[in-house]
Formats: sequence, structure tokens, C-alpha cells
Amino acid sequence: MNELLTYSALSILVVSFGVGIVVGLTGMGGGALMTPALIFLGVNPTAAVANDLVAASVNKSVGAAVHAREGSPNWRLAGWLMLGSVPTAAAGAFIIDAIGAEEDQTSFVKVAIGVALLLTAATYTLRSYLNVRAARLGRPTSTDDPTIKPLATFAVGAVGGLLVGVTSVGSGSLIMVSLLLLYPTLTAVRLVGTDLVQAVPLVLSAAITHVIVTGVDFGVLIPLVLGGMPGTYLGARIANRVPQGIVRRGIVVVLSITGLTLLGVPPVAVGIIAAGLVILGPVGWALLRDRIGVPEGVDLFAEKRDLERAHHPNEDPR
Repeated sequence: MNELLTYSALSILVVSFGVGIVVGLTGMGGGALMTPALIFLGVNPTAAVANDLVAASVNKSVGAAVHAREGSPNWRLAGWLMLGSVPTAAAGAFIIDAIGAEEDQTSFVKVAIGVALLLTAATYTLRSYLNVRAARLGRPTSTDDPTIKPLATFAVGAVGGLLVGVTSVGSGSLIMVSLLLLYPTLTAVRLVGTDLVQAVPLVLSAAITHVIVTGVDFGVLIPLVLGGMPGTYLGARIANRVPQGIVRRGIVVVLSITGLTLLGVPPVAVGIIAAGLVILGPVGWALLRDRIGVPEGVDLFAEKRDLERAHHPNEDPR
């Protein structure tokens, strides 16, 4: 009990509550924000990945159960994703363990998370661009059962699973964007349900092997769960009062800065890049929207976001 009353545990509780609010507001950013936050709070990178995966497996199971009961997932599509993701996700902990000494493992995980965060920031940006472009061109004819592309779907699962297994980042960002690209006609509720259902065995397999190799620190895990769930609920409740575009662009900036920092980029360079993103990013985005011909505020997947909040307010997309 005493380990839950330490300054470190309380810090994790507060930060996880804040990250939960962001997740509730936007439906994105859980693992991508929480894992590096744990590292900056002094948690060993391998332990940060392990505990975040265990916490995520709880949250994702709740959301997936709702979607499975209501029949929204495309089970064939989810099955091909699982075939690729589960084995590679399970291999993540053993890959880290095979690196060698603890210092080497720490350096490897930091670099891997840094790369994953930059990739996640890029996929968020691509997802926003796809939303804007689709809003301009018109919504494609939707279907619940598009033609499955087995090899491409398997490959997406394998890459996404490996990324999650090593870093705990990517199951809700990389795979979601890949599904948008591969299956643009898949209906919103099917897209969310399929992504959630495939993510459960993915995260569980990664969590189990990390627990076997690294173990769980309840002084980290319990504050993660206790802070994250109410934070996500609160974020979902106030989401309609907060400009989504600003929050999402803010996440991209934070992920980029954090990723560069973990990769060892000098602070001066990180500061210059951060200033460029903050000042020039909104200008560039506004020019892009203007060129495409879509006014600010249009979001093709607003329906999907509403479905996410209605069906699983405590969900934590990675």
C-alpha cells in the first residue's frame, strides 16, 4: 500500500489522468503519450513499456467487448490482422531481452520509442490529410464487407504488432491509418470495431511476454489505471466543447518533440524544430485546406469519433 502513496506514484496518477483527458478528447494518443511520459518520470523504459501494455490490455478489452456484442467488427479482416500482429507483438519482449545488458536494452528501447513517436506523428498528420481530402472529394460509397486483401492486411498486422511489442506505441495509429488506406469504403463503425477487436490479442500477447520477461510494477500499473480511466471519461464528456483540430495538431507537435528528444537530438535543435512546428504548422495546414477547398472545421470522420465515445468512453487507443 505504501508504494501507492509515494511521490512517484502520485506523479504517474496525475500524468495518466492528463493523458486520459487527451485520449477522451481526441480518441488517440494513449500509448504514444503515456510511455514516454513514464520514461521522463524516471521509470525504466522497458518497465514503462511493460506496465503501459498491461494497462492498455484492460482498457482495450472493455471497448472491444462492446463492439463484439453489437456485431460491428469485420471478423475476417480482424482475423488477418491478428495472424500478423499476435506473433510479432509477442516477440517484442524477447527481442529487447536479446539485446544484452540492461544499459543496451534501455538505449535500444529509447531509440525505438523515439522512432515510433515520429512515425505516429506522421500517421496522425496523414490521417488528418486523408480526412480533409475525402471531405473535399466526397464520402466514398460505404460498405460493411469490402473485398479483403489478405497479404497486405497480414503485413500491416505484422509491422504494427512488432512496433507495439517493442514500444507499446502504434496499435491505434499505424494500423488505423493503414486500414483507412487499404479499405476506404469500410463503414466508420466497422473500422473502429475491427481495430479494437484485433488490438486486444495484439496488446495481450505483447503484455504477457513483457510480464514474463520484465514483470509488473504495481506502483506504476495501479496509478496508470486509476488515473487513466477517469481522465478518459472526463475528456470524452468535454470533447464537444474543445476544438478537435487544435488538440490533434498539439499532439503531433508533442509527439515530434518527444520523439526527437528520445533519439538524442540536441536541445537547441529540438527547440528550433518545436518553434517551427508551432508557428509554421498551423499556417501550412491552413494553406493546404485552402488549396484543397475545405473550410476549417470539416471532419469526415466526426461520425466515427462520436461512435467511439458513445460505445467505449474508457477506451485507450494507442
